Amino acid sequence: MTEPSLEFVNCPDANGGHRMAYWQWGQPDAGHVVVCAHGLSRQGRDFDVLARALLARGAEKGAGTDQRGVRVICPDVVGRGKSDWLKDPMGYQIPNYAADMLAMLTQVKPTTLDWIGTSMGGLIGMVMAGQPGLPLTVPIRRLILNDVGPVLQWASLVRIGDFLGKTMRFASVQQAADAMWAISTGFGPHTPEQWLALSQPMVKPMTDAQGGVAMHYDPAIAVPFKTVTQESAAQGEAAVWALYDNISAQTLLLRGEQSDLLSPQTALAMTQRGPKARLVEFAGVGHAPTFVANYQAYTGTSFIFD
Repeated sequence: MTEPSLEFVNCPDANGGHRMAYWQWGQPDAGHVVVCAHGLSRQGRDFDVLARALLARGAEKGAGTDQRGVRVICPDVVGRGKSDWLKDPMGYQIPNYAADMLAMLTQVKPTTLDWIGTSMGGLIGMVMAGQPGLPLTVPIRRLILNDVGPVLQWASLVRIGDFLGKTMRFASVQQAADAMWAISTGFGPHTPEQWLALSQPMVKPMTDAQGGVAMHYDPAIAVPFKTVTQESAAQGEAAVWALYDNISAQTLLLRGEQSDLLSPQTALAMTQRGPKARLVEFAGVGHAPTFVANYQAYTGTSFIFD
């Protein structure tokens, strides 16, 4: 399958519920499911290159762990991409995102489950893998945490908060891509063609008289983010470490060598406690690796299938 199908799942909330979109690659009935969860202001099409690589590697390995093949599921976390926007912006928080993922997995029905999470998607993955008593049909078997851990550097959170939620409108997709590159150089080297492909799903066409394109996400995702203080972030670290320490899945930690979000000290600690993650660092990359480069995609697919 060279293109994914767009699927939806109905998720409950206090205001009548919402729909979450997800992009499904591979055979619709494949039991081996790899969930790829994106970062804070991103969306599920970030993983197009990785999804194709996972399907190809699964085919090489004889359909992975399931004779029906491998399915790659890339959700648009609520408020992003093709998903609904919430009526209450304070709903844009990790526990609610995890609840939506449980609803999605109930619909998807995996028999083998792996999780790849970039930044926010990795935090959601830690909840899914480390929270006791969650009604998962199967536990997460292998977990990839992409440039994220229990301790997030405050300076990086401030940097992200500076642009998150701003209403941005552009005359063209190329203009939007250029603007996003100015704040995303930490993603590491990309060709102009690769960056444009990553940028196209990040905007949506506007239908009013002004025309042009605007960012895909609800600006209100910034509302709960901006309530976080340095003190509250530090207080929350113990809870996230507790989740991490509960993880039994085989875990791979990826880190951009120049990351300003995940420090070398936190990455080292993650190799020494909990699931004792295997650490791989990518030179010339900050926050966060995109899996577009061949060596990054190979690292991810090898961990899932080897």
